[in-house]
Amino acid sequence: MASVLTKRTARGALFGSLTALVLTLSGLGAPAASSADIPGKDEIAMSPNMRLVTNVPKQGPFAAASAYNSDLAFQGRYAFAGNYEGFVVYDISRPEQPEIVSQVHCPGSQNDVSVAGNLLFLSTDSSRSDDSCQSTSKPVTDPTAWEGIKIFDISDVRNPRYVKSIETECGSHTHTLLPGRRGEMYVYVSSYLPAVPSTGTGPDCREPHDKISVIKVPLKRPQAAAVVAEPVLFPDGGNPGDGLPYPEVTRATSGCHDLTTYPDKDLMAGACMGDGVLFDVSDPEEPRIVDIVRDDENFSFWHSATFNNDADKIVFTDELGGGGTATCNATIGPNKGADAIYDIVGKGRKAKLVFRSYYKIPRANADTENCVAHNGSLIPVKGKDIMVQAWYQGGISVWDFTDSRNPKEIGWFERGPFGDTLSPLGGSWSAYYYNGYIYSNDIQKGLDVLKIEDRRTDKAEKIRMDELNVHMQPDYFD
Repeated sequence: MASVLTKRTARGALFGSLTALVLTLSGLGAPAASSADIPGKDEIAMSPNMRLVTNVPKQGPFAAASAYNSDLAFQGRYAFAGNYEGFVVYDISRPEQPEIVSQVHCPGSQNDVSVAGNLLFLSTDSSRSDDSCQSTSKPVTDPTAWEGIKIFDISDVRNPRYVKSIETECGSHTHTLLPGRRGEMYVYVSSYLPAVPSTGTGPDCREPHDKISVIKVPLKRPQAAAVVAEPVLFPDGGNPGDGLPYPEVTRATSGCHDLTTYPDKDLMAGACMGDGVLFDVSDPEEPRIVDIVRDDENFSFWHSATFNNDADKIVFTDELGGGGTATCNATIGPNKGADAIYDIVGKGRKAKLVFRSYYKIPRANADTENCVAHNGSLIPVKGKDIMVQAWYQGGISVWDFTDSRNPKEIGWFERGPFGDTLSPLGGSWSAYYYNGYIYSNDIQKGLDVLKIEDRRTDKAEKIRMDELNVHMQPDYFD
C-alpha cells in the first residue's frame, strides 16, 4: 500500500519575497559570459522577459538532497511531479499559489511519471526487494529483485491508489505513452545499459539489450495490463561506440534512454544512447525504423527528443557526462552537451533526418554546476518553433528554432551554484510549458513556476490543454 501524505496549504514563497534576485541582461543570443557573470551561490538571474512566479520547496520524505525531483505530467488543474522517493500532486489552478494535494511515498529511481485518464504510470529503474511502496534496495544479481512500471488510480488525487505493477526486463528508466485504437494505452518502456554484463551472474537485463518493452493497458481494466511485445529495435547491434573513457566516449547503443511519440502523425523519435532514430508507430506493437543518425564527433549520449509541431524537425539532446558534470563552459565548448536540430526531409518510408545545427545555452557555468541539455517542451506558437528546456544547474532556456540552421535564445532563468562541489546533483530536471506558465521540477529546490512575457510567445497563452505528457506530443493546432 502506498503511503500518502496530505498537505493542503503548502505554498512557496512568492516572487516578491525573493531577496536574492539578480537581473542579468547579457546572454540573449550573446557569446558565453565570463565567470565574473556567474550568479553567486543560490542567487537568481534571469532575462528581463522572464519572471519567477513562485517556488514550492521539497517537503517531508522528499526533502533530502538524495531525493531528486524528476519528470512532470499535467492533467486539468493538477501537476504530477516525480521524485526518487515517489511522486507529488500539486493543485496549480492558481499558478501563483500552488498547493500540495498529496505526496505518495514510493521509493525507486527515477520515478518518471505520466498520466492518462484516471491512471498514473511510474517508472522504477532501481533493483528493489519487491514491487511494493515499502520495498528496499536489493542487488540486481538477486533473481527475486523487481524493477518496472507501477500503475496508480488517481481518480481521487488526495488519495492515489496503487493498483498494478508490471515487471520489465532491465526495469523502466523512462516510459512513453501511445494511445491504442480500442480504448487501451500502450506504455513504451525504455531501459538501457544492463547493470550486469553478459559475463556476470544477473538473471535479467543481459547484453545485448537492443529492445524496448511494450505494455498494453486496458484503461478501464488496468489490472489486466501486461507486456505484449519486446521488439528488437537494433538487430545489427546499433552504434558500437568508440571505446574511449566516459564521459568523452560515444556510447554504444544498448537500449533507448527516451522515446517521444507523436500519435497524430504515427511517429516516434528515439534517443538511444549512440543513435538518434525516427520510427513509424502505426502498428504500436511493432515500431518500425524509418531512419537512424549518429554524431560520433560531438554527441556522447542521445538522451531525449522533441518534435516541432509540424513534425518536420526533431531536437535531440546530448546528456554528456550523464548530467552530473560541468559541461557548460569554455573547456567543453558549444557543440558538446548540446541540442542537435534535425530536419525531417521527405515523407513516409523515404523520410531522412538531416542535421542542421547545434544549440547550447550561451552562458558560462561554474565548474561546481552540473549542466547539460535536458528535458523540455514546445511553447505552442503557431508558425513558430519555440521550446523551453531544462539544463540542470544551467537553468531554463527559452529558444527559437524556427530557422533550424540558426537557433537563438529568447529568454532564460537560472540560479547560481547549489553547493561548493558537483555533489549533490542540482538544477532543473524538467521544464515544461502548460496553459500559460512554465513549470520546472528542480532537483533540489522543488517546484518552480515561471512566466515568460514576450510578444514572440504571448499567443501561446490561448492554447489550453486538458492533459499533457510531454513525451506523448499533441498537435497543438489540430
